[in-house]
Amino acid sequence: MTADVFATDTIITTPRPTWFVDGWVTTRRNLLKIQRSPDMLVFAVLQPIMFVLLFSQVYGGAIQVEGSNYTEFLMAGIFVQTVVFGSTFSGSAMAQDLKAGIVDRFRTLPMSSSAVLIGRTNSDLLLNAISMAIMMLTGLLVGWRVNSGVPEFLAGIALLLLFTYAFSWVMALLGMSVKSPEAIQNASFMILFPLTFISNAFVPSETLPSVLRVIAEWNPVSALVQAVRELFGNTGTAPVPEVWTLQNPILTVLVGIAAMLAVFVPLSIARFTRISSR
Repeated sequence: MTADVFATDTIITTPRPTWFVDGWVTTRRNLLKIQRSPDMLVFAVLQPIMFVLLFSQVYGGAIQVEGSNYTEFLMAGIFVQTVVFGSTFSGSAMAQDLKAGIVDRFRTLPMSSSAVLIGRTNSDLLLNAISMAIMMLTGLLVGWRVNSGVPEFLAGIALLLLFTYAFSWVMALLGMSVKSPEAIQNASFMILFPLTFISNAFVPSETLPSVLRVIAEWNPVSALVQAVRELFGNTGTAPVPEVWTLQNPILTVLVGIAAMLAVFVPLSIARFTRISSR
């Protein structure tokens, strides 16, 4: 801390905290909101558990996977669906803060304009990590197993968390672009449902009709699902479609993550700066 003392008045000025410190403060604020509203965490956890139990028990005997079982095939898709849908927290929370006037309060504080977004995406990343941990425990109970080594398993978790963090910035921008928190729910589901269901998350892409198969094979969600299956050792013996994104899924996902961060982080910060300066 430094102080500038003038002859006429004693004014103590503190240097503006860095974006890192400001981001941590807003992250802590969001985590305290979850602590005070535990229902947010409960519902975030119950949804993936429900999907694991429903899909594994209802469809497990109807869908055959070459060289594997449906539960092991399914879990990567459930993991990806959870982190993709979990990223909508950033969009809905930003829309809610704008509606409630919280951003106007932040505007009066000497803080970095990016801190609110950093805190929002960081706290949602932690919430997604908790959901994924509980979902993995549920998967173990219904027969899912990791058939790779510890480094590959940790790499799979890191890839999922990196993807959801990058996608949170996409949803944060969407949340600042709609007029109400209700609108973000409808807008996000219109985007995310086709992304997750027209993919290889729940059924092998080769079983889909020709047009949908092409869409599924080039769907970025399919690349993430395939990457997670490879890292967790849940691919089975079925041949991988001759599509570059599925033949090189890990590289595809890393490029996608870098692209989302490079594009949507500055766009989100610029959008928030314009909103908060009104």
